[in-house]
Amino acid sequence: MTTISTSTTAPKQSWQKRTPRASAFVFMGWVITLAFVTWCFQVMTQDTIWAFVTDAPKQAADIGSRMMPPNWGYVNELWWPIWETINIATIGTLVGLVLAVPIAFLAARNTTPSASFIRPIALFVIVASRSINSLIWALLLVAILGPGLLAGIIAIALRSIGFIGKLLYEAIEEIDADQVEAIEATGASTAQVMTWGVVPQVAPTLAGISMFRWDINIRESTVLGLVGAGGIGVKLEAALGTIAWPKVTTILLVIFVTVLISEWVTAKVRKKLI
Repeated sequence: MTTISTSTTAPKQSWQKRTPRASAFVFMGWVITLAFVTWCFQVMTQDTIWAFVTDAPKQAADIGSRMMPPNWGYVNELWWPIWETINIATIGTLVGLVLAVPIAFLAARNTTPSASFIRPIALFVIVASRSINSLIWALLLVAILGPGLLAGIIAIALRSIGFIGKLLYEAIEEIDADQVEAIEATGASTAQVMTWGVVPQVAPTLAGISMFRWDINIRESTVLGLVGAGGIGVKLEAALGTIAWPKVTTILLVIFVTVLISEWVTAKVRKKLI
C-alpha cells in the first residue's frame, strides 16, 4: 500500500524594487494628495481669525473657572425637563419603530411585494430619514408646529425610521430561507409565513436595535430644546443665553448622569435579549 502525501505551500513573495515608471506614479500621487490637503486646509481656514485661536486656551480656562462650582440648588428645577427629555426619546422611538417595521419589510428583497417599484420607495424613505439630523428635523418642525414637545417627538421619530429600517431590512434579508420554505411547503398563506417564518427570526434583532436607538435618542433629545423642541435643552439654552455658567455645569452633569443610566439600562436589556 502506497501512501501519497501532497503538500500545498503558498508561493513565497519575493521583494522587487519598483520600476522607475511605478516610482514616478507613486511620487506624483503623494504630491497631488499633499497639494489637495493643503488646498482644503486653506479653504477651511480662510475666514479663521487666528488671534481668537491663539487666545482660545486663555478663554477656555476663564470659562472653566466660572463654571465651578456647580449650582447644586438648581438641580430641583431640572427634574421635570429631564423627564420631558426621556419622554421625547421614548415616545419618539416607539413611533419611529411602528413606522420603520413595515418600511423595512417593504425594503427587504425577500419580503417586498414589488422589487422594482415599492422597494425603491421604501429605500428612499430610509435614506431620506437618515440623511437629515434630528436637530434639523426639530428646527423644521418647530417652524411648522410651533415650539414644544410634539415637535421634538416627531423629530426623533423621523430620524429613528431610517436607523431602525435600515438595520432591520438587512436582518430580514439575512434570515434562514430554509425555515421560510418549510412553512411555505405546508401551504401556509403569506401572512402565516411572515408570522411564523420571518418575524421569529428577526424579533431579537429588532428588540436590540430598538434599545440601541432609544439610547441614541436620549442623547439627541437633550439638545433639541436649543431650537425650541422641549426637554432639558430649553434650560441649557436659557442658561447659556444668560451666561449662567454654574447652571450650565449643573445641566451638563445631569445630562451626563442621564446618559450613563440609559447606557446601563440598554446594556442590561441587550444582554438579556442576546
